[in-house]
Amino acid sequence: MLKPEDFFDLNNHPLASFFNGTEYVWEALKNLKPYLKQNLHPNIQKIKRIPGGILNETVVLYEGKVFEKGFSITFGDATKGALKVEMDGQVLAGASVIYASAVLMDDNISIGKGTVVEPGALIRGPAIIGDNTEVRQGAYIRGDVVVGNKCVVGHTTEMKHSIMLGGSKAGHFAYIGDSILGRVNLGAGTKLANLKLDESAVMIKVKGDKTYDTKMKKLGAIIGDGVEIGCNSVTNPGTLVGKGSSAFPNSTLHGYYPPKSLIRR
Repeated sequence: MLKPEDFFDLNNHPLASFFNGTEYVWEALKNLKPYLKQNLHPNIQKIKRIPGGILNETVVLYEGKVFEKGFSITFGDATKGALKVEMDGQVLAGASVIYASAVLMDDNISIGKGTVVEPGALIRGPAIIGDNTEVRQGAYIRGDVVVGNKCVVGHTTEMKHSIMLGGSKAGHFAYIGDSILGRVNLGAGTKLANLKLDESAVMIKVKGDKTYDTKMKKLGAIIGDGVEIGCNSVTNPGTLVGKGSSAFPNSTLHGYYPPKSLIRR
């Protein structure tokens, strides 16, 4: 009940290899840095930036080329494929847009097709950003991050050493540290705490079973497919939420929740 497939549908999943060699789902976080080293193929080196990595002008990234002018943008929900870029009367299918004043702090970053990075977002590598994804204004991606396809890293959302597997949405004021998110929605203000106050190793208690020593000092949350977390909720370090669960707003979560749990304040 604590295996990766208990939380996520990994059949033919593009990021399934992330879980190779793991017994318990949280162990996959130890694979994150090796995964990035093997699978990250940077594609932003040609984008002009001033010192600090700031873009002075909006650019379009399309089939390995960077366009600085001559295009028009119809902004729409990138996760639904509604971002549209045209040039010389031709639609550039799969083009991505990085807006002026976004910050790409180093070259160790890959940005997928049909993705938008809004003004004021900051990305530090190593980072893989998938297809049809939105990195919104004020987002802060701190490195060692994989963001899958059709995800949202929203306004003032901070993310570090974590993975969004796809269809993962953290639209507003979230903190995601040392965590794995499936096809989920985090309500505004959700915080996934990753460090105990005494900084000891994170333990996971499963009711009626036993306590698992993760041997990890930092571990946030594992949130399974189909989970909805209400606004202003907090997960304690080492929280595991099973598929199809829902948490009321202002909830404090801890330990393990089986699939289809209803979590009250």
